[in-house]
Amino acid sequence: MNAVYLAQDPTLADFGKDPWWLVLIKVLFAFVFGLLATLLGVWFERRVVGYMQVRPGPNQVGPFGLLQTLADGLKMAFKEDILPKAADKVVYFFAPVISVVCAVTALSVIPFGPMVSIFGHRTPLQVTDVPVAVLVLLACSSLAVYGIVLGGWASGSTYPLLGGLRSSAQMISYEVAMGLSIVAVFMTAGTMSTSGIVAAQGDATRLTIAGVEVPAPGWYAILLLPSFIIFFIATVGETNRAPFDLPEAESELVAGFMTEYSSLKFALFMLSEYVAMVTMSAVTTTLFLGGWRAPWPITLWADANTGWWPMLWFFGKVLALVFVFVWLRGTLPRLRYDQFMRFGWKVLLPINLVWILVLSGLRSIEGWQTRDRLLATGLGAGLLLLVTLLWPSRKKEPRPTLQEQVNSRPHGSFPLPPMDLQVPPSPRTKRVVAEREPANVAAGSDSREV
Repeated sequence: MNAVYLAQDPTLADFGKDPWWLVLIKVLFAFVFGLLATLLGVWFERRVVGYMQVRPGPNQVGPFGLLQTLADGLKMAFKEDILPKAADKVVYFFAPVISVVCAVTALSVIPFGPMVSIFGHRTPLQVTDVPVAVLVLLACSSLAVYGIVLGGWASGSTYPLLGGLRSSAQMISYEVAMGLSIVAVFMTAGTMSTSGIVAAQGDATRLTIAGVEVPAPGWYAILLLPSFIIFFIATVGETNRAPFDLPEAESELVAGFMTEYSSLKFALFMLSEYVAMVTMSAVTTTLFLGGWRAPWPITLWADANTGWWPMLWFFGKVLALVFVFVWLRGTLPRLRYDQFMRFGWKVLLPINLVWILVLSGLRSIEGWQTRDRLLATGLGAGLLLLVTLLWPSRKKEPRPTLQEQVNSRPHGSFPLPPMDLQVPPSPRTKRVVAEREPANVAAGSDSREV
């Protein structure tokens, strides 16, 4: 009976019944998980990128360099803490704290496992859950940008302010795409509770094709593939990770919003990025990769999703997504700001809207007969293809010639260099060359050697 109970998925009715000391243990566990995952994430990124670029990563402090991140943290703690003269001291101090707190708070609604027994108390392996838990996750990711914006503004310097403003524009652009990609999850799971979404991915989806019922994967990363791809791209943009690290573009903004920070405050900003990366990897695992449920073929083992084993599958999925974050940083160059904004508004957003429209149409005809469903699907696909083919494309304006560009320059502009890239020799050069050339005098018939 105990094993059967521990194999059950937690529901909203299972929360709010824990004693205070058990709630404290869960909160400490979530905090320690975020902290340790961040420390190991810094080491993991340096080792993986070093392997990709054929160079050694940290390998001196501790076995395999595992203590290098701890040593770097201690070094930052003992560095001089410099406060800019023009800084707003209160906001300057609290800005990095906001970023870290928002990133860690999101872990409170992440399910790490099923029902477990802790000191005789049966409890879900999750701090808490609410009917709108996914909205809590979106709120935490949205509020984290305030730390960056306030940090850039409170520094009292130009380039940090520009980095903070870039971050706000980046958050607005990619928060819309992220929110729309989760709409498909709501429509399919029928709930916004994180534990309910994991439970909805537990059973294989049954598809009826030509009257035959065929089992399909339950993970929304497969069933809702466009939403999964858009959500992960938006996640990379939300966490300011390469190739979307525009708020701290070193080549343009001198490290951006963190330029005027030092010592522990700089460490908090740096660690908040890695906490956000681990947190969003956990969110992606929960919403699209089945959460703590074991992947196939581990599911062939009857006890794979019982007890404490699901924590292992959950951490493995999170580690795989963190590896993808690191892989992107070691592979792709940074985008230009206009490319970044155009990609968010003109590519991700329209694709997301069309995908949600298609998905809602498919769900609305689920109760129809097979013939009617095929007819409606065929008509919709044909209409979409026709619109795509007949959509007017904007003709490119003819590029003006070089001479037209020169003629259109306003009066009083700077002088232009020669358009043929051939610089004519100066008169002085001709005169010097002429003076150095020897006189060419032909010898006469009466000339003789002296």
